[in-house]
Amino acid sequence: MAEYDLTSPLLSPRSSDQPQTVLTVDEDSEPSDQSPSNHQPPLQTHNDEKTTLTSSNPYAFLGSDAHSVPAPTTVDPFRNGTPFISGVYEAVKIVLCLPIMLLRLVLFGACLAVGYIATRIALEGWKDKQNPMPKWRCRIMWVTRICARFILFSFGYQWIRRKGKPAPREIAPIVVSNHVSYIEPIFYFYELFPTIVAAESHDSMPFVGTIIRAMQVIYVNRFSPASRKNAVNEIKRRASCDKFPRVLLFPEGTTTNGKVLISFQLGAFIPGHPIQPIIVRYPHVHFDQSWGLISLAKLMFRMFTQFHNYMEVEYLPIIMPPDNEKLSAVHFAERTGQAMASALNVVQTSHSYGDLMLLMKAAELQQERPWSYMVEMLYHISSLEAVDFLDKFLSMNPDTSGCVKLHDFSRGLRLKACKLSEEIFGFLDVEKNGSITFKQFLFGVAHVMKKPLFMQACELAFAECDVRGDNYCMKEELSNILRHAIPDLNEDEVHGLLNLFDSNNDGRISRDDFITCLRKNPLLIALFSPRLLQKDFSRGGDRMLQDIV
Repeated sequence: MAEYDLTSPLLSPRSSDQPQTVLTVDEDSEPSDQSPSNHQPPLQTHNDEKTTLTSSNPYAFLGSDAHSVPAPTTVDPFRNGTPFISGVYEAVKIVLCLPIMLLRLVLFGACLAVGYIATRIALEGWKDKQNPMPKWRCRIMWVTRICARFILFSFGYQWIRRKGKPAPREIAPIVVSNHVSYIEPIFYFYELFPTIVAAESHDSMPFVGTIIRAMQVIYVNRFSPASRKNAVNEIKRRASCDKFPRVLLFPEGTTTNGKVLISFQLGAFIPGHPIQPIIVRYPHVHFDQSWGLISLAKLMFRMFTQFHNYMEVEYLPIIMPPDNEKLSAVHFAERTGQAMASALNVVQTSHSYGDLMLLMKAAELQQERPWSYMVEMLYHISSLEAVDFLDKFLSMNPDTSGCVKLHDFSRGLRLKACKLSEEIFGFLDVEKNGSITFKQFLFGVAHVMKKPLFMQACELAFAECDVRGDNYCMKEELSNILRHAIPDLNEDEVHGLLNLFDSNNDGRISRDDFITCLRKNPLLIALFSPRLLQKDFSRGGDRMLQDIV
């Protein structure tokens, strides 16, 4: 599957009609040292494990009043429908097409070589790549574009059905398309010769990197906010100049199986130019042409051994940006997504590239049901953070169903079974069945981390430990706070938590170590709630935490 960066946010989805399970919290309850025995409903347990957890909200001091998790979805946007050769018809067809495949391979190689040479000639001596490519160089690129059409022919696309026509570039300078296979970029290169937006890693790809440079590609590194901002500015600059070709984006950010549309990234919609959506379909019976968790070599082999591969391209009506500038790019993206989903006769889900990263990570670690780790995240949390939290969850040793029980959960956070760990677990266990899924874990973690007071609470917690004022945490003071939260901690357990806070293992806990630990383990902020609630911050401190309680 095509490579993309990890830090694009898991975009907020539109509202869903799916039922949600909500954990109701008593707003009048306050944390105390006494066990809230009147709020201890028994949980359903597995394997006769009897567990009773408190329903007190350990994060009420952050302003958390409720926590909900959407119902799980059965949709997998990334699964190829025919990952294996099945059926006598398909096996016989592949055998019959083997001689044809050899001819197609020769055609593919020859066209790739000729196109590459023509591109090198067109790029030779061209220095000013910030301006549009000169016309004589564009004429040379026609050789490469014709080669691209023969490459499609070699893959079995002898004819391609089109519906509608591309709008003039002056009217719609930006085009967006759904992304199902590696075939669409080849087709658009031949058909439109647009400027594309791609990950920086594409530049190093053999042959392909040279060709896309001739398309004056806009590179973006989603690890870098500055790179994303520069890419949006460059899209706007080129879309505003009629001398540049159209700008092409795949707003889903990755390939899907074509059965749904996933959440759109906003790069195409922020500039505020008219957009022409294009949709691509691959009708099939025996061979799914989508690039969904299937190797490139395998997909190419299957394409070479088909008599014909069907492809349909439809140019949709132009969608104008909102007249009211106050309407956000999100609204513009939603309108475009709805138009494309309607034309494709599919639904648009809240999945994103981050879900693909979670799926691939779970599959790499050989989880039995890797698709169950897709979450359709509702919070503005990056893909990289989500993958890190998946590592944390998997360290808790989930069972074959992907669920974690209290004992393993507490061990994973280096806590012992106690009132506080039960409260934290109960906060995540919205279904009250004695176990949590990764989706429940991630939504709970993100709910805590994205509370406006979370970072302030981290700073105040560190200030409580920095008694000398030298920007280092006193381990003695931190040990006292931990024992206050969990009275029965022994020396080994305290030492384990202290090591968790010492993120760089230098024997000292700096402010950066402390904050980094809580950002990676947001649930542990509950350890400091007794001290923060009891402390009087009126002495030069911020009283916002006191105002909440």
